[in-house]
Amino acid sequence: MVSSSFFAPFLFMTLLLPAISNSQTVTKQEEKQTLLRLRSDWGNPQALSSWNSTTSHYCSWIGIVCTNGFVAEISLRRQNLDKPIPAAICDLQNLTRLDLYYNNLPGVFPTVLYNCSKLQFLELSENLFVGKLPADINLLSLRLAYLGLSGNNFTGHIPSSIGQLPAIKNLQLDNNLFDGSYPAELGNLSKLEYLTLANNPFAAVRIAPEFGNMTTLKFLWMSQASVVGEIPETLANLTELELFDLSMNSVTGRTPGWVWKLKKLRNLYLYANKLCCEINGTIGALRLEEIDVSMNLLTGSMPEDLGKLRNLSFLSLYNNQLSGDIPSSIGLLPMLENVWLWNNSLTGVLPPELGKYSTLNYLDVINNKLVGKLPEGLCSHKALTALAVSQNNFSGVIPASLANCYTLEYVRLDRNDFSGAFPTTIWSAVNLTYVTICDNAFSGTLPGKLPQNLLIMEIQNNRFSGTLPNQLPQSLIWMEIQNNRFYGSIPLLPSNLLTFKASNNSLSGKILNKYAENSLLEIMLLDENQISGTIPSEISSLKFLIVLNLSNNQLIGEIPSSIVSLPSLTTLDLSKNQLSGTIPQQLGNIPFTFLNLSVNQLSGEIPMWLQNHEYERSFLSNPGLCSSPNFAAVLHHCKDTMDRSDKLLRRLIILSVFLGGFALLSIVAFTIQKVKKYRQQEKFTDSELGASKLTTFHAIDFTEQEIARGLTEDNIIGSGGSGKVYRISLGNQVEEIVAVKKIWNSRKLDAQLEKEFQAEVEILGSVRHANIVKLLCCIASSGSKLLVYEYMENESLHRWLHGREMTVSGSSPLDWSRRLNIAIGAARGLCYMHHGCSPPIVHRDIKSSNILLDSEFSPKIADFGLARMLVKTGEPESVSAIAGSFGYMAPECGYLRKINEKVDVYSFGVVLLELTTGRRANDMGEEGGLAKWAWQHFQEDGGLLYVMDEVVRVPAYLYTVEVVLKLGLMCTGPSPSSRPSMKEVLQVLTWCDRRHRTSVTANNELEIA
Repeated sequence: MVSSSFFAPFLFMTLLLPAISNSQTVTKQEEKQTLLRLRSDWGNPQALSSWNSTTSHYCSWIGIVCTNGFVAEISLRRQNLDKPIPAAICDLQNLTRLDLYYNNLPGVFPTVLYNCSKLQFLELSENLFVGKLPADINLLSLRLAYLGLSGNNFTGHIPSSIGQLPAIKNLQLDNNLFDGSYPAELGNLSKLEYLTLANNPFAAVRIAPEFGNMTTLKFLWMSQASVVGEIPETLANLTELELFDLSMNSVTGRTPGWVWKLKKLRNLYLYANKLCCEINGTIGALRLEEIDVSMNLLTGSMPEDLGKLRNLSFLSLYNNQLSGDIPSSIGLLPMLENVWLWNNSLTGVLPPELGKYSTLNYLDVINNKLVGKLPEGLCSHKALTALAVSQNNFSGVIPASLANCYTLEYVRLDRNDFSGAFPTTIWSAVNLTYVTICDNAFSGTLPGKLPQNLLIMEIQNNRFSGTLPNQLPQSLIWMEIQNNRFYGSIPLLPSNLLTFKASNNSLSGKILNKYAENSLLEIMLLDENQISGTIPSEISSLKFLIVLNLSNNQLIGEIPSSIVSLPSLTTLDLSKNQLSGTIPQQLGNIPFTFLNLSVNQLSGEIPMWLQNHEYERSFLSNPGLCSSPNFAAVLHHCKDTMDRSDKLLRRLIILSVFLGGFALLSIVAFTIQKVKKYRQQEKFTDSELGASKLTTFHAIDFTEQEIARGLTEDNIIGSGGSGKVYRISLGNQVEEIVAVKKIWNSRKLDAQLEKEFQAEVEILGSVRHANIVKLLCCIASSGSKLLVYEYMENESLHRWLHGREMTVSGSSPLDWSRRLNIAIGAARGLCYMHHGCSPPIVHRDIKSSNILLDSEFSPKIADFGLARMLVKTGEPESVSAIAGSFGYMAPECGYLRKINEKVDVYSFGVVLLELTTGRRANDMGEEGGLAKWAWQHFQEDGGLLYVMDEVVRVPAYLYTVEVVLKLGLMCTGPSPSSRPSMKEVLQVLTWCDRRHRTSVTANNELEIA
């Protein structure tokens, strides 16, 4: 007999059935109301227009997926949602999947999601979340298997409680601003398969041995995560790994042998670390597809077992200290596409079969010790785009497969021992952009037409002959053909050409009297040819010309006076011609670094400003020239020179007596002034500190009195409408130097404004970021405020871009690499202010003079507008939005009282334009500010090359310079909504930096003569 207790549960469920059915009907109605409330809380965005009360079946609404009639998934990717996640979202009790990828969701981590108890998938990547992850993040659903938080602005430590999410399989924390540490407790995530911690400014830390407990891990991405020390042996337990990426860290020691034995490993990225020694052991990771251990300290030879990796498509070992032969078996790999081995000490020949059995795309072995001929089959599959074998000892002729390789884009064969005719068919490759084959023994001729996309052409120091093409491609920016056997006339030079070197050929005819409009030509070398005729006056149209060498030709006539109007000319060589007439007097106004007019038929007196020891050998073998007695003894003296010398001597004696008396009076006046100034300073110090208040934000080792004593006129390094800035050396133990900004206010602040000032100073004092200048303390009194900052040795970016330093030693220290680093650092600081602070901080006065540089040229943003607030005390509220500097202010500052962070984006865009063009923000005359000027030139022809600063107009840099210049244009768009966020700006700049580093290394940093 069956017990009645057996039927009890079924009886209980039967009784409940009507109630459950009724409950679900109510729940569905409530779910619809919940969704409508979500739309309302999100500001009724247009993207959610289908979410309305007139539609009964909400399961058909955009982004909604139902299971059994209830909401199970919400997916609203890229819908421009810009308000916090509403707490009501967890009223959807069956919600298992929430995907809000790539919106503009603000605020701190949404702990309201703790109430979504069935959540299995949570994607919040690429939003605007800020602050620290909560310490109780483990209160998220215990079922959570996917947590995506990448691409936000989270800071601080990753909490250890994250290791208590038992079901997590995929954890993405990359590309944030985490500046603490990652916990060893991550090792507790026994089901984890996918972990990303890359691209965060973590504190330097070793990988915890506990990470070896994540035995199900398939994907470990820790690039740029401040990893130091050796890779722990416990990671050998990660036998499921398919991707292992520790690139761009400071990992030391040997590459562990177990790494090469991970049988499921497909991608290995350990580049840009400090790994040393030989690669030992047998390679058992036969599924490897990509290997990049470049930019380390590896020694020894390349492992023979590399030839066993049948799936290998990418092999990168460049910038190491490898030696020995390249294993010939590599040439047999069927999937191999890219081989990057430059900057090692490899010997022997290239694998003979290389390119025959795979679609080889990119081969770079620059700067090794390789010998022999190039393999015959490099382009057998018509896929080769880049061939770079410079600076080796290769010899022989170019193989036939290369002669018909129409896919080539990048060719570098320079500095080898190649010989024979260079195949003219190579010039038929339509996408050919870069050809450097100099310093060989190539012969042959050039085709009648060069590729239309050609940028760089360096074929100097060979045995080429024939004539030059009548028309050069407009894309060409660099052409070197010197030391060959070319003859015939000089072609019309394209407007984008920067350098044209054709020395030591047999070119004849006349120098062109017509040049391309807006020519950018900087260097023109035509010496040691057979050029005849006169120097045309039209040469003055080459406004960017720096170096002109026409020596050792057959030129006649006078030196055209128009040559003195070349504003950039520093090197002029017209020697060994048949030039006659006098030297233009205005030529003496040009500050030449090199001048040679020797061996001509010039006559008359040498311009007085050129009669100095720097040019003593610049006029030799010109019988008709004369000079003063004190210059160039090899020349005869001009008539009446002695008379002029006597008169000059008498004038100098009179002037010396006068100056001596004046100097004596100046010393007396100076002494009186110093005494008076000292007394005033003592009086000031007493009054300044009479009723002052000191607020500190960092540990300091100085007193108020030491600061006040340093406020002397001699210590002033800057001044403005709000006060003065002093550089004060303190006599403390570390011999500290600080910058003190003294803000005067002639009107007494009322109590409320004084309170607001103190509050804002305290907020600024709490900011902690590597790219924001430290406010050490504030000393406040009734008459003034003293803001004490850390001192920045290299002062401002404006000083280095536009100040005297630009002309020191004839070159700027701000090359493109350094400028790009400054842009990225400043962008990080602004990104933190806009997206990492709550509430966000709007600077309102971003400009190059407010970006300060430390001794390593690392940038820090300074001057947060505090002085401006004090100066405007008592003035109408309507001017509160009009903040900034002319040339940097966004258009809306003139007509809106309420502004947002997009005014900073506009100002930063102007700074980017300064970095790329070298021009001042407010020095464009009738064309308006720099932003307007750049926009006009871009809209007229879209060409940006000629607006670039000549310092960064280097072939290897052109692409990234153009991208940053265009980014500056985007940032200075007229409408605030059209401008990117600083987060997006930083992402573009970071990408440019990666691209720049790769191109500079790959191109071996093209040297400019």
